[in-house]
Amino acid sequence: MPDTTVSTAASGHRAASPDQAGSRPTTAWRLLVRNRLAMVGLAFIVIWTIGALVAGLLPYSPTATGAGGNLEPPSAAHLFGTDNFGRDILVRVLAGGRISLWTGLIAVGISLLVGVPIGAISGFVGGAVSTVLMRVMDVLLAFPSLVLAMAIAAALGPGLASAMIAVGVVGIPEFARIVYSQTRSLRERDFVEAGRAIGLRDRTILIRHIVPNTIAPILVRATLGMGYAILTAASLSFIGLGAQPPTPEWGVMISDGRGYIISGEWWMTVFPGIAIATSILGFNLIGDGLRDVLDPRLRTSR
Repeated sequence: MPDTTVSTAASGHRAASPDQAGSRPTTAWRLLVRNRLAMVGLAFIVIWTIGALVAGLLPYSPTATGAGGNLEPPSAAHLFGTDNFGRDILVRVLAGGRISLWTGLIAVGISLLVGVPIGAISGFVGGAVSTVLMRVMDVLLAFPSLVLAMAIAAALGPGLASAMIAVGVVGIPEFARIVYSQTRSLRERDFVEAGRAIGLRDRTILIRHIVPNTIAPILVRATLGMGYAILTAASLSFIGLGAQPPTPEWGVMISDGRGYIISGEWWMTVFPGIAIATSILGFNLIGDGLRDVLDPRLRTSR
């Protein structure tokens, strides 16, 4: 009987029942839908995702010149106008959405794959291992994120892949810190001692019981990190350390058009700028909405 009770304590913290486990995402979604700002953010992201998918179906190639005259203003034929090479800016902006979304996903994926294990191991093991790993994270956090990303991208060499890696590395300490603090709190819970009492190894407790309970803050940080990744990657491309011309990347497009603002060809920079702003705003609004939904303290205070 005691063994059964302990086993229940160890496993019950993770999921009380299949019905409850299945209802949690549904409840979270219902609460998120009620958040109007989060739905506005979701609408922005859905629009850019659809645009990225249909970009390849449009009659013009994002890199082909001569789609129209050079520097044509927005018109019925070219809704966003054309650039200095006669390329259709609407097609390039939509194609840039595909690049930016993939850049954000890959960069955040790198941060997750490295940062979560570092934070989990440091928080659970403690001791010298924790001290060394977290001091390394503190050193990385001490640098301004954009400056650190610039240094990494410059060391790797200009290119979109370099920008993805640089942005991903810069995001590692944030995820490590979040998971570290969550793990340190969770390792003192009764279900951890219960797991050890029934013979579960520390690795099993960490992977199956502790890490799943850190998903909520990780999800919020990943959503907010998407916006940051898009902005930082565009910044690197703008200064020549990320994607290179003629790649239809938003930062590249703004860089190409900055010399034409004074002469009145505003559309070369305004439309890519709007794309960056709305995509970042979209992910930030979704992230804020998720934080309100997944944090019980914020939910009960409303």
